[in-house]
Amino acid sequence: MKLSLATRIFLGYALVLLTFGTVSLFSVAELHRNRLEIRLVSQGYLQLSQDAAALETFQTSQEKDTERVLEQNSVETRRALIRLASLYYSPQMAQRLEAARAKAREVLTFAPKGEVPFVMELDARFGELSKNSQAYGHAVEAVFAALASESPEGDEVARATAELRQLEAAIGRELRVLRATLGNRIRERVDGAEERERRTGLTIIALSIMAIGVGVGVTAWSARTLRPVRTLIEGVSRIGKGDYSAQLGVRGDDEVALLAREFDQMARSLQAREAQLKSQAEALMRAEQLAAVGRISAQIVHEVRNPLSSIGLNVELLQDAVATAQFDSTDTAVEARELLCAVTSEVDRLTDVTEQYLRMARPARPDLEPEDITAVLDGVLDFTREELVRAGVEVVRDFAPGTPRVLADQGQLRQVFLNLLRNSREAMPSGGRLTVATQPREGDVEVSVRDTGNGMTEEVRRHLFEPFFTTKEGGTGLGLAVSQQILQAHGGSLSCQSIPGQGTTFVLRLPCA
Repeated sequence: MKLSLATRIFLGYALVLLTFGTVSLFSVAELHRNRLEIRLVSQGYLQLSQDAAALETFQTSQEKDTERVLEQNSVETRRALIRLASLYYSPQMAQRLEAARAKAREVLTFAPKGEVPFVMELDARFGELSKNSQAYGHAVEAVFAALASESPEGDEVARATAELRQLEAAIGRELRVLRATLGNRIRERVDGAEERERRTGLTIIALSIMAIGVGVGVTAWSARTLRPVRTLIEGVSRIGKGDYSAQLGVRGDDEVALLAREFDQMARSLQAREAQLKSQAEALMRAEQLAAVGRISAQIVHEVRNPLSSIGLNVELLQDAVATAQFDSTDTAVEARELLCAVTSEVDRLTDVTEQYLRMARPARPDLEPEDITAVLDGVLDFTREELVRAGVEVVRDFAPGTPRVLADQGQLRQVFLNLLRNSREAMPSGGRLTVATQPREGDVEVSVRDTGNGMTEEVRRHLFEPFFTTKEGGTGLGLAVSQQILQAHGGSLSCQSIPGQGTTFVLRLPCA
């Protein structure tokens, strides 16, 4: 599934927010866990340890008091002190143990699941101590009863005293073990908290670096994704300045790439349209030039044609007269005849020029008929064969089999081909190869006339079809202009391709019949 540009950028920044949110949640969770750990140690185990230490101190004091009591010589004194101990120690010990058990149960309410068994074990130990404390009270009563018997120094007193001391030692030992257990547990929890805090700090640092990296990566990716927008803006600016050659070349399948490709297509269309408008403007300019030349030519032809005819007729009469005239010498007769021949030649040349001007001024409407263009080309090439052979030009006929007929005026078409063949021959003064080829092209027939002459520069090629433009000495500059005019009247075209030093190719296109 293709995601839009906005969706991808949104997902990128959502990833950044998710990463930073994960870091924040992890930090909050660890802080909460540390707070519970501190509460467990400070409000739980530390107070229980203090209670165990107080109980141990109280028990140690009681053991010393019991030792001093039993060392008394007076039985009445021992009985009184024992009675006092039974009334003071046992209730105090029971009260303190019950408070410690209540504290343990309170710790159980906020202790983590992993600490519940240990806290329950503490509660059980305090319960066991309560039982031992009750047993200790009974042992004190037994000693008091033994001292009140008829034989206070007998075996009964010794047995009761030994049991009392044994219970005191057991309670003291249990309290010491309990306090040591709590101390060890506190150290374990503190050490674990320190280690966890160190790991948490490293983890938070690593997650923060990762989050920063993700942020930087998403930012860079977003900048790279949006970079074509700047290219697009620059391209629009270039288009606004009239540079239609701007091509962005942005690849991808997102909206920006699609817009860039549409922009490139628009720029190409504008460039093609500008070229078309330029070509049409040039064609219009040439048409205006031809129209102006036509009007001038018609006037010139009208003014020159009749005098030329008269001159030609008079020269012919003069030639006849000279042919029968008598001269002082043979050289004088020859010179007179040569001068008359030269005048006749110039008159014929001027007549031909006036005819060209007249054809350009008043182009005849083509009489379009289906014509076999290969037959027309064969006829023109056969007609000019001797002229081309004398010029050392090798002719290559490359006609495509089954070349379709074209709609054309055969006479005007022959005029175009003769003009092109004459230009190619003049472009190869030292001889060369002339290739004439036909090729069907999408409803048209393309005819190419390619020579191996000197070619022409781009500047010359650009002005080639303008009236009166010529690079040949004595040329009128009308042949190609008239040829292009004829082909345009046929609905075709005439173009030129040339490379200096490699020859020239004229390409004609005519619509199929």
